[in-house]
Formats: sequence, structure tokens, C-alpha cells
Amino acid sequence: MLETKIEKTVGKLNFTPKQFLRDFGIIFAFLLLIVVLSSLNSNFLEYNNIINVVRQVAINGLLAIGMTYVILTGGIDLSVGSILAFSGVVSASLVTGDSELPVLLAVLVGIMAGSILGFINGFIIARFNVAAFVATLAMMSIARGLTMVYSNGNPISGLSDGFKFIGGGELIGIPIPVIILFIVFVLGAFILQKTRFGRYVYAVGGNETSARVSGIKVNRVKIAVYTISGMLSGLAGVVLSARVTAGLPQAGTAYELDAIAAVVIGGTSLVGGRGRLWGTIIGVLIIGVLSNGLDLLNVSSYFQMIVKGIIIIAAVLFDSKVNKG
Repeated sequence: MLETKIEKTVGKLNFTPKQFLRDFGIIFAFLLLIVVLSSLNSNFLEYNNIINVVRQVAINGLLAIGMTYVILTGGIDLSVGSILAFSGVVSASLVTGDSELPVLLAVLVGIMAGSILGFINGFIIARFNVAAFVATLAMMSIARGLTMVYSNGNPISGLSDGFKFIGGGELIGIPIPVIILFIVFVLGAFILQKTRFGRYVYAVGGNETSARVSGIKVNRVKIAVYTISGMLSGLAGVVLSARVTAGLPQAGTAYELDAIAAVVIGGTSLVGGRGRLWGTIIGVLIIGVLSNGLDLLNVSSYFQMIVKGIIIIAAVLFDSKVNKG
């Protein structure tokens, strides 16, 4: 009996190189990136720069957490950047001028706006069996158009100090956006790992047919994950507007690329059913640290786009390799 328990314990600890790379390779890659960038630029590890990095990655982190839920079901959401922009201008418009409302109400309205658009995405995909790529691509255009119509294509400025505190304030030295990201991450990880809904998300992505046969309401799960993605895009839009002190109609352009990159780099499979939220956060940090490091090295933003594209391809190829068979 004792020998059997020992054998089981040893079996769990006996990682193969492939398992080790799959589970922990991203952490070593992140640490290696920090070492390389800090050796190339001495300003990289300065306190102010680190605070700037974590404040910047909070926006992508919120988008990436929602994107993780979607990709775990085997879907994709290309509309997160446009939903972010729409939610941002809506919430900003409520805390400026004569129409100034309480900050909490403006935040909730912005989040609700994103949630509604996300729900529409999920409903179209689940109810009418439309490909996620097509449905969210259409929503990307619709949400951007709604943003331009609502704001008349102009930035919304003159935000209240209470609203701006959400993006620029600190609590015991920690930026508010980072605190928001941490809270969302903890809740998101708990839901995925400790609740029935989380198990359903993995089941739908692993094998949708089997999930449906086993009694899981697949359509409800799909609608829910896209609603979550829209909700977190709305929250990200609120935080971004507060951070730049204006509701910008052009905000969020190409943000979906960074969110997808973070999720894929973090080890979530694009075919669904496998991934972890902590990996997504490491992926977000890698993207943020890389962008910041390249900026410090005066690398062109155009070249940075090429680098991000290459990283996505490399991550997909790596995922395919370590999980082959």
C-alpha cells in the first residue's frame, strides 16, 4: 500500500522534458527576457520604469483574461479593441461637463456597454452557428462605428478627478489599474479552476460534441464567455480613458493582436480545451516588457509589430511541438 502511494507520488513528480517545457518554459523565457533587456539598457530595471510597465500592461491584461475564456472554448474575439473604445467614450461622456454622474455609475455603464456587445457576439455565434472569426470581425467594425457616431469622432475630455484616479491613482504605492487587474485575475482563475462553469469552459473547448452529449448547455457557455470578454473589454476601456484622461474614439486599435499574443504565449491552445490564466498573465508581462525594452532601445514601432507577429507564430509552433501526440 505504502509502495503504491510512493510510486504515484514519484510519477507525479517525474516530469518529462516536454512536460517541463510546456508547464514552466514560459517563466524561464520571461526571466531570460528581463536579463537580456536589463543588460542592454541600464534604465530598464529602474523603479519608475517598472511601475510604468505594470501600469501599461494592465489594459492588455484585462483584455487577455477575457480572451483566454473565449479561446479556451475554441473561439476567438477580434472585437475587443473596438468594444474597449466604445465603452471608454461612453463612460467618459458621463463624467464630464454638465452631465457629470457619480464615478461608480459611469464605470458600471461603461462595463455594461461592453457586456452587451459581448453578449451579442456570443448570441450570434451560439444561436446561429456563425464562425467566431466572422461574427467578431463584424462586431469590430460595428463597435468602432458606434464609437465614432457617439463621440462624433472627437475625444471626450474634461473628466472628473475621481474618474481619472482610476487610471492614474495609486494605493500604497501600487497603481490602481494593477490592483484592478490583480482582482480580476484572482476571480477569473477561481472561476476557471474551482467552479462548475470553469469545467464546462474547458469541456466545450476540449470536445464540443462530447460536452453537448454529456448535458452541458454549450450555447450558454459560449454566450457567457463572449459576454465576459465584452465585460472585461468594457472595464479596460474605462481604465484606459481614466489613464489618458480622455475618451478616445481611436483607442484600442490593434489591441486584439496583443491580447491574442499574450494568451497564445501563455500556453493556451488556439483549438481550445487547454490553458491556464497565470500563463496568460506571464504572456501579458512578456509583451509589455518586450515593448518597453524595445522602446528604451529606440526600436521603431513598425519593427515591433513584426516582432509581435513572429512571436505569435513561434508560440503556436512551440505549442504544436511540445503537445504533439
